[in-house]
Amino acid sequence: MSLDILIIGGGLAGLTSAIDLSQKGLNVVLLEKNEFPRHKVCGEYVSNEVLPYLHSLGFDPFDFGAKKIDTFLLSSKTGTQITSNLPLGGFSMSRYTLDTALAEKAKDAGVIILYETVSAVTFDKDRFQITTKNGSNYLAKMVIGAYGKRSNLDKHLNRQFIKTNSAYLAVKAHYKGDLPDNIVALHNFKGGYCGLSKVENDRINACYIVDYKSFKKHKNIDDFQQKVLCQNPLLKTFFDNAAMVSEKPLTISQISFSNKRLIEDHVLMCGDSAGMIHPLCGNGMSMAIQSAQLVSSLLYAFFSQKINSRTELELAYQKAWNQEFRDRLRTGRLLARLFRLDHFSELLLSGLNLIPNALPRIIEKTHGKPLVIA
Repeated sequence: MSLDILIIGGGLAGLTSAIDLSQKGLNVVLLEKNEFPRHKVCGEYVSNEVLPYLHSLGFDPFDFGAKKIDTFLLSSKTGTQITSNLPLGGFSMSRYTLDTALAEKAKDAGVIILYETVSAVTFDKDRFQITTKNGSNYLAKMVIGAYGKRSNLDKHLNRQFIKTNSAYLAVKAHYKGDLPDNIVALHNFKGGYCGLSKVENDRINACYIVDYKSFKKHKNIDDFQQKVLCQNPLLKTFFDNAAMVSEKPLTISQISFSNKRLIEDHVLMCGDSAGMIHPLCGNGMSMAIQSAQLVSSLLYAFFSQKINSRTELELAYQKAWNQEFRDRLRTGRLLARLFRLDHFSELLLSGLNLIPNALPRIIEKTHGKPLVIA
């Protein structure tokens, strides 16, 4: 099977780019290792900067029960808190519902979704050959790598970041409890931070990221939550009164916030495969969707012969991606380092309480402008 574009990975970046490119008339196959619907470890909050793009694809998250978010609550390890209006606002929606709805939208647009795990990608004579674990082979003019935070495929591509162990673990579960519909909360605790937001069906998504060395000192997730997270009184109130409705918490380890190469052996990386902002900034999902818009628009220009070569395409993608995301990633790393300093984070929140406009300005540094769709 010879294709215009093959996309590896069916997360936000892979699905939105697949919809976009297929709607533009290109031949697209998407390979995803796990069938829909499925839950994923994720904060499940999306900035409204990508709403114009989603609407241009004919997708409205509020048709599927997404909650409108306009307020941000931030707390320190001791429970010192500050609230702020979100400059752009956003919405909260489970990945179970969002990814499944986007997958159906992609199929309606003509995307072929196949549930296979890619084991190898090779580039030769201006074509890619993609091999899967079950022995399938595909030929494609272009490949988008949208397979997430880390994969065995990273080892095959000899990516530099995969050679270093990462110190972070993330845990996510849904709960029934008390949280206003319009708030996304970020609560710090020793070694990490936990995000709370209400998604469809009035379930609350609780997702936290923690240094693995801190986590492994405890016998299990419940023990860690009670002895570490609940040192923050706001998290203690939540976990003491909320009831978990997930079958069990989901976990993912080896989360890397290291710099990643945007292009590997001519594969165009997109979403978390290209780079991850610290969840502290609450903007990872919208960045994944926006990166899909960037790569899709440039690929369409390439296939329309407005971009004349693969080299020109790759340079244009690197330039556009860096313009949109490089400063956000740097700010995210700086904020994460500052909040790991126990006493400094307390002083920072006290200072932010004295300067009401400071927190919205910090939020703006980790977010972009609403996408303008031609």
